[in-house]
Amino acid sequence: MPAPAERLVWLVGAALVGLGFSTASAWVHYRLIEDPTYASICDVSRTFSCSNAYTSQYGAVAGVPVAVIGVVFFAFVLGLVALCARSAPARASLPGYVFAVSTAALAATLYLAYASVAVLQSICLLCVGTYAAVVTLFVVSGSAARFPLTELPARAGRDLGQLVRTPAALAAAAAFVAAASAALVLFPQQPVSAAAGETAPAVEAGQVPTATASQIQQIEQFLQQQPRVPVVAAAGDAVVLILKFNDYMCPPCRMTYLDYKPVLAKYEKLHPGKVRLETRDFPLDPECNRFAPGGTHLASCEAAVAVRLAREKGKAEQLEEWLFANQPTLTPQTVRDAARMIAGVTDMDARYASVIELVRGDIAQAGQLQVQGTPTFFMNGIRLPGLRAEFFDAAIAWELRRLGVE
Repeated sequence: MPAPAERLVWLVGAALVGLGFSTASAWVHYRLIEDPTYASICDVSRTFSCSNAYTSQYGAVAGVPVAVIGVVFFAFVLGLVALCARSAPARASLPGYVFAVSTAALAATLYLAYASVAVLQSICLLCVGTYAAVVTLFVVSGSAARFPLTELPARAGRDLGQLVRTPAALAAAAAFVAAASAALVLFPQQPVSAAAGETAPAVEAGQVPTATASQIQQIEQFLQQQPRVPVVAAAGDAVVLILKFNDYMCPPCRMTYLDYKPVLAKYEKLHPGKVRLETRDFPLDPECNRFAPGGTHLASCEAAVAVRLAREKGKAEQLEEWLFANQPTLTPQTVRDAARMIAGVTDMDARYASVIELVRGDIAQAGQLQVQGTPTFFMNGIRLPGLRAEFFDAAIAWELRRLGVE
């Protein structure tokens, strides 16, 4: 077992590592909130992506980004170490204090890790760094505590009394509280995603978030610089055609499905028929998609076929809503059952082989457009980055103005 001095070094080291990763996470999260075109360096692939985590319903608590809460937590641990170093009794109590706060942090860490892997199906590399730091704090402090945790309240009362009687320590504690409060209050709040709920919200134009003038300028400048690629699609009467390459088992696809509904409803009300979203299938399932890696989206091909068959019966939207709402539990059989019960599709097995070839046609188009993950959006040939609802709204408004539709 490490000596007390070595355990202190481990605690300080883990807290510093956690503070570093949390600070980097907070910076990335800030850029994602403020800059609609920002691409994080930790978005390595569809599996390893910080943006998916930060912009999801798990990326913030009451609008405050989890990364900022992490900065405050690790700074608090370092503050505990500094304050307790002033007296021998407080130093003896330090492992217990760190163990208590790291136990709460570990519970939050396990929840977020589960949400990341099981729900979002992506891994945030910066988050993993903070998780490792929390686990280290928990293990080291737990092994170093030499008294029952029932003594913590009495020890804390004694040490707080000593803190109050020491002007320098009291001033440092007050400065920390002020700085932490400012960070939590002043950091831009994470917009709440529609995907945070279990069902799609009522679709009304008033629900569309509003971007700032600076953000609108950023997204418009970005769009002006983007090339347009030829996209084969029948636009009909629409002047703005948006293609979404979609996988019904992809959590970000569900998020955009819910978040963009009010935006599309807004333009349907303002300019009926002028803006149209068309879904293209890109199931991340190697059964029908040779570009897909092996993974957990093993009902995606069935889901794509089921929605196509449901569309023939005018029930595609109802089935899509069910599929997105039940993403974590989808299997090929549950998809077939839902298609039968919700859309009245009774011949899916008989028609599967022919309809899956239509899905493969979408996959081939995705390959030509160099689509590598879902969701991927094209607006009149412009490949869009991952956009929050307010930025998606701004992009459509810009394209309509460019085409003379006011």
